[in-house]
Formats: sequence, structure tokens, C-alpha cells
Amino acid sequence: MGRKYESLEELRRKKKLLKEEIDGLEDLLTFKNTKESLSAFTNGLTDQYLQEKVDEDGDEKVVIRKDVIAKQITSEIKDALISKNAVAGIASSAFKGDAVDIMINLAVTTLVGNYAKKNMKSPNWKKKLIGAAMIYLAPVALRFVRKKLETYQKNKSVSSMEQLI
Repeated sequence: MGRKYESLEELRRKKKLLKEEIDGLEDLLTFKNTKESLSAFTNGLTDQYLQEKVDEDGDEKVVIRKDVIAKQITSEIKDALISKNAVAGIASSAFKGDAVDIMINLAVTTLVGNYAKKNMKSPNWKKKLIGAAMIYLAPVALRFVRKKLETYQKNKSVSSMEQLI
């Protein structure tokens, strides 16, 4: 049924190691150390956005580093707007007719980024939550809307071609 052990002592050591491992996993799952637990769940993705602070009572708290998030958003927007590739892309796509599409993408990115940055700086926790949601959910929502619009446009052109035939 199972592996044969040489001695009872070896079995006890294995049991002790398994208990320690289970206790470590329980600590992660119960969020005794929130930053470490989130780091384990996200494979270190949240490490740069979280910071541990000690409050007046001496309790440790995990706070979101809004300055890092805001700097990252603004640098991404600046890179997108100032990038030579973006300028060259706009200039070359102007000949293709895609310049309007690129300008709309940049405008939407700028508006969403500025709105999220403004909400992250707000003292209201609900606005901070909205700002964080905008950072993570806006790109997904925009891709979804774009995909639906492309599908609609494709279906519309196919139906108009069918009518011509």
C-alpha cells in the first residue's frame, strides 16, 4: 500500500516534516503575514506594490504603495506617447488610414491612466479601489470591447457582401 520504512523513527521524522510543511502552508493561507502570502499567491508580482508599516499601536500593516503604481502608470503613458516607435507608427499609419485608430487608443489610455492615478491619490478607500480596478480591469475591458466591435464589423461586411451577391 505504501512505501516500507526502515524504522519507526524514520516514519516519525517524515511525519514531523509533513506537519511542519502543513503548518507553513496554513500560515500562508490564513494570511498571518499578508505581504508574504500575497507574494506566494502571485509569484512575487505584488512585492513592489506592497509595503509593511508599523502603526501607532505597534501592529504591522500592509499598505499599497500608491507612488510606485502612479509612477509606473505615468511612465508607461509617457513611453507610449513620446516613443519614437509610436510617432513613427502614427506617421506611417497615416498613409494606411489607421492614424485615427492609434490616436483613439492613445487618448483612451491617457484618460484611463489619469483617472486611475487621480483615484489612487484620493484618501477615500472606495476611490482607491476603483483606481486599482481601473489599472487591472480597463485593459481587459477595452480588449473585449474592441474584439466585439471587430466581430460586429466583420459580420456587417460579410452580410453586405452577401446582399451584393
